[in-house]
Amino acid sequence: MRRHRRLGVHGGAQGGAEILARSGREVIGIDVRDDAAREAVASLERSTARAVRRQRLTEQERRQALARFRTFSDLRAAADADLVIEVVPEDYELKRRVLAELDAVVRPGTILATGTNALSVTKLAAGSARPERVLGLHFFNPAPVMKLVEVVSSVLTAPAAVAAVTALAEELDKQPVAVGDRPGFVADGLLFGYLNQAAAMYEAKYATREDIDAAMRLGCGLPMGPLALLDLIGVDTARTVLDAMYAESGDRLHAPSPVLKQLEAAGLTGRKAGRGFYSYARPGGSEIVPDELTPGQDAAGAAGRPVRSVGVAGSGTMASGIAEVFAKAGYDVVLAARSQEKAEKARKRIAGSLGRSVDKGRMTPGARDEALARITPAASLDAFGSVDLAVEAVAEDLEVKRQLFATLDKVCKPGAVLATTTSSLPVVACARATSRPQDVIGMHFFNPAPAMKLVEVVRTVLTADDVHATVREVCGGIRKHPVDCGDRAGFIVNALLFPYLNNAVKMVQEHYASLDDIDAAMKLGGGYPMGPFQLLDVVGLDVSLAIQKVLHSEFREPGLAPAPLLEHLVAAGCLGRKTGRGFREYARA
Repeated sequence: MRRHRRLGVHGGAQGGAEILARSGREVIGIDVRDDAAREAVASLERSTARAVRRQRLTEQERRQALARFRTFSDLRAAADADLVIEVVPEDYELKRRVLAELDAVVRPGTILATGTNALSVTKLAAGSARPERVLGLHFFNPAPVMKLVEVVSSVLTAPAAVAAVTALAEELDKQPVAVGDRPGFVADGLLFGYLNQAAAMYEAKYATREDIDAAMRLGCGLPMGPLALLDLIGVDTARTVLDAMYAESGDRLHAPSPVLKQLEAAGLTGRKAGRGFYSYARPGGSEIVPDELTPGQDAAGAAGRPVRSVGVAGSGTMASGIAEVFAKAGYDVVLAARSQEKAEKARKRIAGSLGRSVDKGRMTPGARDEALARITPAASLDAFGSVDLAVEAVAEDLEVKRQLFATLDKVCKPGAVLATTTSSLPVVACARATSRPQDVIGMHFFNPAPAMKLVEVVRTVLTADDVHATVREVCGGIRKHPVDCGDRAGFIVNALLFPYLNNAVKMVQEHYASLDDIDAAMKLGGGYPMGPFQLLDVVGLDVSLAIQKVLHSEFREPGLAPAPLLEHLVAAGCLGRKTGRGFREYARA
């Protein structure tokens, strides 16, 4: 691709033009509107000035890049270009017309790339005089910063064109991912289904926009929550992509949530309009301002019950982590396991964790000793007689939990709050195993509990107001962020996360893209801390399959059916890191 020194950009993608100009290539910016061409130059001037201030460019490099970028309103300016990228609005007829017009002016060997992220590259190529030279080149915004580039080939695309564009992406210090032609490609194909489900969750009033976004940021380590991201992308853009995905897949999970169409019809398309799911200080700005949907800070509610002592049932990693969290926050903790030996072993695990915190300078030796002294190991739940809050973290088995709650009902004092950490089972079923279902609530911590800030507070139809208030107050005391949600499968995080993971498995199953390319696409294009297959192997394929089955059983959506490849791997005992093999193989410790 080194011979391709003259490149054209048709439309408003200043980001793409900038990285091309900064790479030393002559860039021809084409827009039939003179004001748009002027804005392209002004935008490039602003962005390169910021790059100089941030010491990413020298002033001389900036001047050279600006000199290499010229704008024209006549398409014939692209006649000698080696590659032309069109980035006009997502409209089939408009893009077809632009490609046809380019056909008439460029050389036979010129590659024509479409920047679409929603429309069929095959259909666009079929309308070209030379379909073999048409492909997709999808940069991610902001293009100068984002590393991912999806190179999209159709059944008509010549391999030489794909190789040339892939080489160009590598020369631009981008990571190209080769994908086939289907709406959304890899990154958006996985991302927009997740965003659509988040919009539907909000529309159903299952959780507030703030809690949905906080849950996905804190529970999954994402840079933005899904509703804030929809506002950034543009509600209208999201609807266009989802319409295209649904037209091809027929999957109801891709059918745009009605709230997206309603917001678009009202002109509330997100940041660019100054209002979408959130309200912004000004159109195009990022500062969120309070509106009529913002939760009140001074709203009076029920007072919580006093909590000084906590019982934690279980001896595994989650139980130990929860006990550590409460002990560090100053609560007296009774840690009950099936035997004294198991309880002592769990306490020893906590001692090791606290010791590592001291080694890393996160706490003093004195604070470690005080926290450890607050934890009393016990051989049975009988030790919970005086606790104010009992939290169970035992096996994810409904019958096991029901039996445990029946025991808690007998041993815990009147007024004690009884909480389950279940991630997939109905909280109300645990509540009904007691004679005091009003005292039962879900407190879903995330692993590792000492590090993860999120707690999903799951209220059933029977939970008392003061029990809900108690748990929210306790979350503040242990420095966790509580989000409220109702008692349905997956709550917030798992209900949005696992369908996304399941869809990634389907992509591999259908030979659409490789494990490595999908993981790279979601890390580089979506800002995910881990790719979906890395995460599946860490979580455990058996755990992931169980959660997906629960979601499918509760919501009855065909698109939520577990991917057969996931089922096959679990049946073969390939469960991820814990068995040494999942989607990838791992060295045994």
